[in-house]
Amino acid sequence: MRITLEFWRQNGPEDAGHFEKRQLDNVDENASFLEMLDVLNEELFKQGAEPLAFDSDCREGICGMCGVVINGDPHGPHRTTTCQLHMRAFKDGDTITIEPWRSAAFPVIKDLVIDRSAFDRIIQAGGYISVNTGEAPEAHSQLVPKPDADRSFEAAVCIGCGACVAACPNGSAMLFTSAKVAHLGLMPQGKVEKKDRVVNMLAQLDEEGFGGCTNTGACASVCPKEIPFELISMLNRDLIGSFFHKARARGKGIKRAVSA
Repeated sequence: MRITLEFWRQNGPEDAGHFEKRQLDNVDENASFLEMLDVLNEELFKQGAEPLAFDSDCREGICGMCGVVINGDPHGPHRTTTCQLHMRAFKDGDTITIEPWRSAAFPVIKDLVIDRSAFDRIIQAGGYISVNTGEAPEAHSQLVPKPDADRSFEAAVCIGCGACVAACPNGSAMLFTSAKVAHLGLMPQGKVEKKDRVVNMLAQLDEEGFGGCTNTGACASVCPKEIPFELISMLNRDLIGSFFHKARARGKGIKRAVSA
């Protein structure tokens, strides 16, 4: 198949950036999207042009590194990671536009590569369990209700790709943050720090410059791991509960309006 690529070029966060157009012939429809970009870079290298910078690691839909906006959709036309998208999703003669995630909290490092360290700092603010649990307990000594275990596992599959931020009209990271809060807060080991966790992580989310959530649902509709949208409501309930139980919540910088 023959395709025309319009891909984003940018030398850094201060550069205005621009689109560059190239045509590729004889693209294998069974190739993955990233394999197609590898072929593009081989062609650019042969022509003495600078290869296109893009992120990838596992190429198995696990690490979340490969995210780009394809024809206006995070990860492309199918609900999957970019590395698991194949060229058979497009037609012969198609023009494909490729852009990085668009968010003030995700500055462009180069071309399609963005800085997602804002997610790391949100995790560092509270996405962990620090209580001393002693020796590993017997597996069945602490019973966990199955609905809680199932919901925790649903949240834990978040790979932090950032598609939720790219899809949100406000550039919000509430789905990501709610997943990281929920998968720990639903487990007995994570309940000790539950009230501090939600306050601290939301305070860091605000500090990073992500937008506020207005419940459009765009985030969940593109999430490749199908993180449930209702986790955001759980996060808001946890936040309200923390206000009643933790006086230290005052002054933490939570600016976002809480919607039930």
